[in-house]
Amino acid sequence: MNMTQQTLLPAYDHRPGAGPTLVFLHYWGGSARTWDLVVDRLAGRDVLTVDFRGWSRSSALPGPYTLGQLADDTLAVLADAGVTDYVLVGHSMGGKVAQLVAAARPAGLRGIVLVGSGPAKPAAHITPEYREALSHAYDSTESVAGARDHVLTATELPAPVKAQIMTDSRTVADAARTEWPLRGIAQDITEHTRRVSVPALVVAGEQDQVEPVDVLRDNLVPHLSQADFMVIPRTGHLIPLEAPADLVDAITAFAPAACPSPRPDDGLYP
Repeated sequence: MNMTQQTLLPAYDHRPGAGPTLVFLHYWGGSARTWDLVVDRLAGRDVLTVDFRGWSRSSALPGPYTLGQLADDTLAVLADAGVTDYVLVGHSMGGKVAQLVAAARPAGLRGIVLVGSGPAKPAAHITPEYREALSHAYDSTESVAGARDHVLTATELPAPVKAQIMTDSRTVADAARTEWPLRGIAQDITEHTRRVSVPALVVAGEQDQVEPVDVLRDNLVPHLSQADFMVIPRTGHLIPLEAPADLVDAITAFAPAACPSPRPDDGLYP
């Protein structure tokens, strides 16, 4: 990217390799590097990771930080990187963004992988009181540690990964930090998700407290026209960090390298 593009677009990393490109969209509190343990296991694959507007290297970008803006940013990054044949892999908030991108039926999209994704229809427990409390989860190092160790994960993470989560959760514009819990998490996007015409894989963590298995099964899968559903055992919400090898196996089975391009008339796998 040149300097002008850097000021307009979120920061991203594009590693060339065999396609289709795997485009990784991070969770609320994460960054492009949330996917490092996954990307490191995808040697030879074409991969692109993004720091959403307001987060990490993109923390200085102005708002709005809405889901719609993040979806528009994703399409702009794909165009800037010259990616024309790809699969979106979205985690949590990034999964909800992926649904909005896919609903626009962009050329070149051949599938979506939704990992512990925000569901199309918000769960019943997403009350105003819940959202207000959630908006303070990353207010301090103490609150981040509590969320990381007691809500987000079901396994013990290595110290460097725990430190990375701490840094990423705190490197964010204030308005971006509160946009998801106060508004985005409660946004009903079922009308958009029903327009997704490519195959989807929904991946749940068996012990996910944030987007539990039954919520994804009931509030997301039924709104996708072509969805497979799988549960990764013994993992919580931070699947890319807790179970990267299992996630890579699922992604590569769903989107193997160098498979034929989708037909232009239907946008689906051949």
